[in-house]
Amino acid sequence: MTNIYNEIIQSKIESKKLLAILLDPDKIIWDHLELLIKKIKQSPATHIFIGGSQVKTNRIDELISLLKQKVDLPMVLFPGNPSQISNEADAILFLSLISGRNSDYLIEHQIQAAPILKQTQLEVISTGYMLIESGKETAVERVSKTIPLDRYNLDLALATALAGEMLGNKLIYLEAGSGAKQAVPKQMIELVAQNIKIPLIVGGGIVDLHGIKKAYDAGADLVVIGTAFENDHDFFSK
Repeated sequence: MTNIYNEIIQSKIESKKLLAILLDPDKIIWDHLELLIKKIKQSPATHIFIGGSQVKTNRIDELISLLKQKVDLPMVLFPGNPSQISNEADAILFLSLISGRNSDYLIEHQIQAAPILKQTQLEVISTGYMLIESGKETAVERVSKTIPLDRYNLDLALATALAGEMLGNKLIYLEAGSGAKQAVPKQMIELVAQNIKIPLIVGGGIVDLHGIKKAYDAGADLVVIGTAFENDHDFFSK
């Protein structure tokens, strides 16, 4: 059994900022996997997240196994549904879309996943997942059929994050969505970070290193980079 969550907690205590590279298995160019691995190893990443809103490939196990042979970082599942569960990973963000009101993403998928997870060695990390309006319809919004939280309604975002924490979530994840036009607002990150005790993850719409620093300065404990690295494997060296 891994202790990834305890390591995240310890990093928060020590004010050590974390960075996850999010890999969508459907977008992996297998012939270029060695180059991808090389770029990951050259990056400041502390974690690898694996998953997507909809994943069609059946090669998730293979991908994680190959990554683990070459990359000494925790492999954490970031699943859109139970079909993305892989025992090859180290942990799973057990997501509940607390910003929406679609019961499938609040509890139904979790019920389907629980018996599967019970048979694995994965560390299960309960995560309150909040989709924030970002200027365009994202894959999460389209697939989950939920409306993102208004990026200007800071009180609602805070209340939602607090509810997630009070329900027992171990992490809160503020998500603008894959390919978002706008990242999660700095004021929202600050407000949530100042009022919850559990670690805060922020992702979506971050297009440069300044955006990462901005999220850290606002209070994010872990920042997720997906599309920007996916589009440019030299993202971190610029």
